[in-house]
Amino acid sequence: MRSTLNFNSHWQFTKPGAAPVAVTLPHTWNAADGTDGGNDYFRGICTYTKEFAAPAHADDEEVWLEFEGAAMTAVVTLNDQELTRHAGGYSTFRVNLTPALAAQNTLTVTVDNSANRTVYPQKADFTFYGGIYRDVHILIVPHSHFALDNHGAPALRVTPEMSDDLHSASVTVEAACENTPDGTEVLFAIEGVGEQTAAVQGGKAVTVFHMENVHLWDGVADPYLYSIAASLPGGDAVAVHFGCRKIAFKPDTGFWLNGRNVRLVGAARHQDRAGLGNALTAAEHEEDMQILRDMGANTVRLAHYQHAQYFYDLCDKYGLVAWAEIPYITEHMPEATANTLSQMEELVLQNYNHPSIICWGLSNEITVTTGVTEDLTANHRLLNDLCHRLDATRPTTMAHAFMLDPNDPFVQLPDICSYNLYYGWYLGELQQNDEFFDTFHKNHPDRVIGLSEFGADANPAYQSARPERGDWSESYQAVYHEHMLKMWSERPYIWAMHVWNGFDFGADGRGEGGKPGQNQKGLVTFDRKTKKDAYFIYKAYLSSDPFVHLCGRRYAHRTESQTEIKVYSNQPRVTLFVDGKEFATQDGDKIFKFTVPISGTHEIKVVAGGCTDCMTITKADKPDPTYRAEGQVENWFDKPEELMKEGYYSIMDSMETLQKSPAANKLLSSLMVKASNAYGDVAKNVKMPPEMESQIARTSLRSILKQVAKSITPADVQQLNAALNKIKKES
Repeated sequence: MRSTLNFNSHWQFTKPGAAPVAVTLPHTWNAADGTDGGNDYFRGICTYTKEFAAPAHADDEEVWLEFEGAAMTAVVTLNDQELTRHAGGYSTFRVNLTPALAAQNTLTVTVDNSANRTVYPQKADFTFYGGIYRDVHILIVPHSHFALDNHGAPALRVTPEMSDDLHSASVTVEAACENTPDGTEVLFAIEGVGEQTAAVQGGKAVTVFHMENVHLWDGVADPYLYSIAASLPGGDAVAVHFGCRKIAFKPDTGFWLNGRNVRLVGAARHQDRAGLGNALTAAEHEEDMQILRDMGANTVRLAHYQHAQYFYDLCDKYGLVAWAEIPYITEHMPEATANTLSQMEELVLQNYNHPSIICWGLSNEITVTTGVTEDLTANHRLLNDLCHRLDATRPTTMAHAFMLDPNDPFVQLPDICSYNLYYGWYLGELQQNDEFFDTFHKNHPDRVIGLSEFGADANPAYQSARPERGDWSESYQAVYHEHMLKMWSERPYIWAMHVWNGFDFGADGRGEGGKPGQNQKGLVTFDRKTKKDAYFIYKAYLSSDPFVHLCGRRYAHRTESQTEIKVYSNQPRVTLFVDGKEFATQDGDKIFKFTVPISGTHEIKVVAGGCTDCMTITKADKPDPTYRAEGQVENWFDKPEELMKEGYYSIMDSMETLQKSPAANKLLSSLMVKASNAYGDVAKNVKMPPEMESQIARTSLRSILKQVAKSITPADVQQLNAALNKIKKES
């Protein structure tokens, strides 16, 4: 009989130069320093030690240890005997303790998140937390047992194949066994369907169930799961869930599930949280899932690595369609090809049974550092072939950087593709997102295209009556996502759209936007306590649960005498009340705007379909300084007449214009080096294609400086503009 014991308690953790401290897993040593900015969090080797008595087991039983995640590499030693090494911080691995097990034992796990050139990830816009940050279990199994030494995967592999009419299915079940003689009978049972037996041959038993009147796994509409159990004569038994569904991708209509065209919209997710780093418990995973479900999401991109099995299980349970990927990201390392293959093999084998997973992601923005090279392409071909060899039922995909030329042959390498687009945030205008998709679909009508990332950073403390790109305001983020949802709604061929990000996350190399160490593109804050206004425009589009939301509740002190009150709702009619009196009623679709005169403190209330929301706003004499980043140069940027001097250069000129003047370009160069530091390591050595360089060249220096306002002081801007005002333009 198989036994599973939690092994999380009574560990001693030792960091270099420090005394051991008692910890309970899950644990990371970067929960604090990995999210405070400065790009200086500890990356190195730490040790976890545990003294334990051998668990009760029979002489013919084996004792295994299972790690669900140890980042980034781990060496496991028992009683001074090294048992295994594992390279990859996001996947499950197991080790047989039996050969080295004594009555009393010392277990040592050395964990390393040091910078290196052989294990991914090494460069990306998120913190590479170190630690044993997921659960650890002891497994006690009979000598003849279902396989544990199989890349951390479950012993059962289930492949449902649906009939064309979706009424019946052939379900192939493979059971991998260890120390099990050929001819041993394995009993398989699908709950509510029946039982079958199959004999072990070469360490594997295979059977096929023919199921009629199949209850489909149908996404969020009806995520029905079957359960299959397998048992050996010696007493070992295992069980997994699976779902029966059919997926397809079409260039003109995107994603199809069980013969229905389903428009996928949701968010990407990182697995960390304020105060915890990536050492999450089931409660945090469940809360994240609930937040996504409340928004109305029907898909999630689990980026940029393998997530906890518990979260994939939640996707299965609640019907969210999932994108799974490995951390092959930002910078291709020729020395790490083998690691991409091993991490992909673990990802596919460990997650094969999840009906929620519909694609395997090969990489993310991998061309930004070196561009497309022969070695990088070869690595991706190996990954693509590996995925197809391990899993013939799902397509491969990639998340391409928006700098990659859509006509480059590399874009066509996976089965389906997606782009990460940031027009309207890092550069350009929002309308360029629309133009990108229109052009791509026109030029590549036979290709399936999705939107894998897009977003705008927002600190909910920052507010503006005139929001614009680069101000980090909650107000601009809302405007940005209003546009992106409208863009998506008009283009049915986009197979999926994943907001970057569902939640703010740790990125210790970042220093902008008033919260060092965080990427603030989330629709929800890092601690999950605040849903930003943009969250509710998604709810208006996606959720059928009636609601109404007043935007701008944190914009409580307003200097304008007439202010805009904006409402999001999935109800067709909303009524606004000001100080208890009905102000106006509007019929509309998702977004409602009212212009309201203000002179003092006012109670604002909105009613829609039985739902209500309230807030208080006050007329202020002067702007609230907390509504913009400290030192932000917004006042200067709002007064172009003070910047421009006729016949002379200024920051209102385009980059292209300034770079043509040797004197102006010299002034510009030193400041832009400082500005690039606002984006941490990721921005270093980024390769821009000619088309992207041309777009940047046409952008005004003012626009670029607003984007990096945290790293550029008002004095820097004034000094630069004054110097430019002394350089006469040649006629």
